[in-house]
Amino acid sequence: MLSKVEGYIYPNEIELQWGILIVLYPYLTGLVAGAFILASLERVFKIKILGPTYQLALLTALSFLIVAPFTLISHLGQPLRAYEILITPNANSAMAIFGFVYLWYLLAVLNLEIWLDYRRDFVIWSREKKGFMRIVYKVLSLGISDTSPKAVKWDERLGYMITVIGIPSAFLLHGYVGFIFGSVKANPWWSTVLMPVIFIFSAMVSGIALIMIIYMVVSYLRKVTIDMPCLDMIGKYLFYMLILDFTLESLDQVHRIYEAEESFDILHMLVNGRLFITLFGFQITLGMVIPLISLGAIQILKIKEQIRKIIYFVSGFLVLIGIFFMRWNVVIGGQLFSKGFHGFTNFKLGLVGSEGLFMAIVWIVLPFLILAFLLWLLPPWKKQEVV
Repeated sequence: MLSKVEGYIYPNEIELQWGILIVLYPYLTGLVAGAFILASLERVFKIKILGPTYQLALLTALSFLIVAPFTLISHLGQPLRAYEILITPNANSAMAIFGFVYLWYLLAVLNLEIWLDYRRDFVIWSREKKGFMRIVYKVLSLGISDTSPKAVKWDERLGYMITVIGIPSAFLLHGYVGFIFGSVKANPWWSTVLMPVIFIFSAMVSGIALIMIIYMVVSYLRKVTIDMPCLDMIGKYLFYMLILDFTLESLDQVHRIYEAEESFDILHMLVNGRLFITLFGFQITLGMVIPLISLGAIQILKIKEQIRKIIYFVSGFLVLIGIFFMRWNVVIGGQLFSKGFHGFTNFKLGLVGSEGLFMAIVWIVLPFLILAFLLWLLPPWKKQEVV
């Protein structure tokens, strides 16, 4: 065990308490928040050009939101006690409050908005389908079969109101995760007031990139033409969000350098040593600089449609990698140095076990399987236009 140690470190700091599952948790919730905010641009801010991705973004957000808490439950190792956070609330615990934030966002925002958006289609599909699917859509309509223009208009109004409420809820969901890290005063790598803001903007970046890729993949699988004005607009928003995210993270680093507290030397060694590849290689170069240059070129130059598609896909993929390693650098990096600032420990990711690579892959793949099921059950492309 001591072979992992460099310098002097407290015994309780040699083994990391938080592993890859805790890295995945803010990553998945960030994708949820970003996808929902992209959907809200169409619904609330009337950016109709994003219409082809509206339902796709909502269903994606729901798929990832369902899976996100399972990473925490799997890490804690007591799944049968997970419900106790809700029946024994502790208002003084930021982590406990998350249980209610999550429940509010899942039940009162996402599920309700999707139901209102699909209610009329549930009724129509229940009349068109036969057998088991007819029963399924009847159940999903909750017995409300009114498809009159007045009823549909009420659905629209309620859905709009819920989306408006959902925007601050999405910020709260992911800002809270940044708040958890940023409020740990004993850890100088985490303790910054910018942490919640950085988490929110990185969430928007990752969510927009995810929807862009999913939209392209789904269009390819369905053998339909990609709506290029829509894709260009998503690429433009991704470019703007990347600039803001890059600026905020740079500001945070400049502030740390200028402030140069007593922890500066150990953090300097951390980023130039154990985090060098994941920070400068994956997070900054692959996940930020290359996508910024690529997406910026599209904004300036006249690039052919086919090449733009390739750039969007590659840039989105690199952004997702970069944001994952941003979470990795925060969660893992913050545990690699001694809180006495005199030494380092190491972290080696195992392949198997509840905290291993294979388990992490399961939690990453599962939301895509849920999304595939939701797209089969609630296909956005089969929704009928309201006359």
